Amino acid sequence: MAGDPAAIAPEPGGPRLQAGDKLKVLVFGEDRISGEYEIDPGGDISLPLAGTVKAAGRTKAELEKALATKFRAASLLDPRVTVDIASYRPFYVLGEVQKPGDYPYRSGLNVLRAIAIAGGQTYRASETTVEIQRAGERTMKSYPLSADLPVYPGDLVRLPERYF
Repeated sequence: MAGDPAAIAPEPGGPRLQAGDKLKVLVFGEDRISGEYEIDPGGDISLPLAGTVKAAGRTKAELEKALATKFRAASLLDPRVTVDIASYRPFYVLGEVQKPGDYPYRSGLNVLRAIAIAGGQTYRASETTVEIQRAGERTMKSYPLSADLPVYPGDLVRLPERYF
């Protein structure tokens, strides 16, 4: 099953937030609210004044707007909210690589770098295709092995065996 070429393009607004991501929320002038928060398995974060807010599936910019709206409703006059990623959830590499496992996500990661982080290819590895299961998807899709193919937090990257 070949992957969708649109999946190769970077996600608009950056990767979508998911459970396990750690966020640094800054509310200008409100030190008691600002801090680090982790997205829970249900996809929510809980902040003072704002309560529980859905974070999973949103970009940083979308979450900033949602938090500002919640804080405004909780009587902050002009909340200025900034959301930064403290740490993303890991990505996973398996198949024909030297050291399969989970690795910390790094911004701008592509499939070739992910394979290099996992120790490189074995001699049996495919030199033309890679399979990726994106976070939240149930199936793996095949893509051409290329430096243009991004890896996102939570992705499962599998380097298949080649056929001689």
